[in-house]
Amino acid sequence: MTLPNEMGVSVADLCDAHEDEIEVCELQFKDYGGRTAFSGPIRTVRCHEDNSLVKATLATPGEGCVLVIDGGGSLHRALVGDMLGADAVKNGWSGVVVNGAVRDTAVLGTLELGVKALGSHPMRSVKRGEGVVDTPVAFGGVVFVPGDRLYADEDGVAVLPADD
Repeated sequence: MTLPNEMGVSVADLCDAHEDEIEVCELQFKDYGGRTAFSGPIRTVRCHEDNSLVKATLATPGEGCVLVIDGGGSLHRALVGDMLGADAVKNGWSGVVVNGAVRDTAVLGTLELGVKALGSHPMRSVKRGEGVVDTPVAFGGVVFVPGDRLYADEDGVAVLPADD
């Protein structure tokens, strides 16, 4: 059964209610976190097989935000694992959505954190400090803009523009 997000409705119900303005990600993510339904304002990191900026961002106060990580769809190196997941929980992040891979999935599944990713891979990322934080990223037919609101559950990931 789909647990409601803070609005008290499922992503499917949000799609019905906001059909003209909601964007739905076309990628088929797998759930790896202890929470399958989560939502919050978007923050972003764009990186490729280098999670240095992911680590730095998750070490800051999350304040209920969702970190959207555009790893270019790479499944060669994991961008989030058990330690970064634990940091995310400790710092108040609602969840992470990874256009790429995660690892330590058994531990991620025990954390009170939403984690959606394309797959898992046991290799850790490289550390070069490369990437960009809090810039719009696009994948799966959606542009993820920092400050817009992301909603996720077992049915998928959707985005509504922030109230102006």
